[in-house]
Amino acid sequence: MSERPEESNKGPAADSLLPIDEHIEEGRDAEGRKVRHRGIYLLPNLFTTANLFAGFYSIVSAINGNLDVAAATVFVAMVLDSLDGRVARLTNTQSAFGAEYDSLSDMVAFGLAPAILAFEWALGSMGKVGWMVAFIYVAGAALRLARFNTQIGKADKRFFIGLASPAAAGVVAGTVWAFSDFGVQGSNIASLVALLVAAAGMLMVSNIKYYSFKDLDLRGRVPFVAILVVVLLFAVVFSDPPRILLLIFLAYAISGPLQYLLQWRRKRVG
Repeated sequence: MSERPEESNKGPAADSLLPIDEHIEEGRDAEGRKVRHRGIYLLPNLFTTANLFAGFYSIVSAINGNLDVAAATVFVAMVLDSLDGRVARLTNTQSAFGAEYDSLSDMVAFGLAPAILAFEWALGSMGKVGWMVAFIYVAGAALRLARFNTQIGKADKRFFIGLASPAAAGVVAGTVWAFSDFGVQGSNIASLVALLVAAAGMLMVSNIKYYSFKDLDLRGRVPFVAILVVVLLFAVVFSDPPRILLLIFLAYAISGPLQYLLQWRRKRVG
């Protein structure tokens, strides 16, 4: 999978029968020497591709009027998105290609898909204001992902700066899923949906800190009661997925501004 710089004189297309250039990625070995890696890691990128497909399928379902399916598929994309990075770390198959591919897939699944879902359900009835609000969300997701990529290795891993795009997508998709499941017409609450979608877009590009849960040790030993808590959590979520998931992601989205206000108040009092 790797080669030294002096071994890379052969053109990448020379060894391939397909008119597609081989991917070559530069890196450094354990001794600090520059090396080149040919090809990509298959396993983590399979999960990323599944995430991309889920986002695409959500968009198609929303356009065809299958709003429940479109919303549920966004949550499926979240599961797949959480797996590709963990699989890459567990199997030591991280790569710059994988990181960029993951961001592009996230843009589709958590940027475009929720915006189109909200537009098809409610925002479309508001005319130009509706598509402007949807664009604010899409732009917020794009800026959030671009900023996140530039902060890798620099920011505190315990916190996200701004609301993570999957969490913002959970708020938007959860709202559509929960209210449409009750038979509520999006056009009747279009203004409320517009405020929610715009707020989610702005929170993504804010400087508000959110706990990332990345410092949780999922490989270490835990008390036996922990598995009982996980089972209970699954039971609660699956008892009413639209409402429970919406409440979870709304609570997480609100937690950042609340924590920010508490810290601001303490500074003023102090």
